[in-house]
Amino acid sequence: MGAGKRREIRMDVNETLPPKTCSIDRLVTKEAEVSKVLAGQKTACRRNGRYADIGEIMELEGKSFVVTNVYQQSLGELTVEHAKMEGHETVEEYRDSILSMHPGMPWLPQMKVWVHEFKQAE
Repeated sequence: MGAGKRREIRMDVNETLPPKTCSIDRLVTKEAEVSKVLAGQKTACRRNGRYADIGEIMELEGKSFVVTNVYQQSLGELTVEHAKMEGHETVEEYRDSILSMHPGMPWLPQMKVWVHEFKQAE
């Protein structure tokens, strides 16, 4: 696949997603992560549960961001491109950041997470 192509299977807006397990206002809460989103350095957020619907709006410090895609992915499928969407330079840097926020959490390649992609609303 060429640069910029993604391998994960994306959910179509019309496909049925399981119920949300949390609210969108809990998607990005850490100050450092909020700063990355506001600076355009973070355009995705992985969570253990589903926090948003496609098309839902996230508000951060008076700016609006629209969720453009929501899908599941295993940690073993993470690429450098995915890490960069999370605001990190490498998968290892992203992993270390997550593990520092969640002490005792295992990092297992088969572990599934929910990916929430977003962009600034126009």
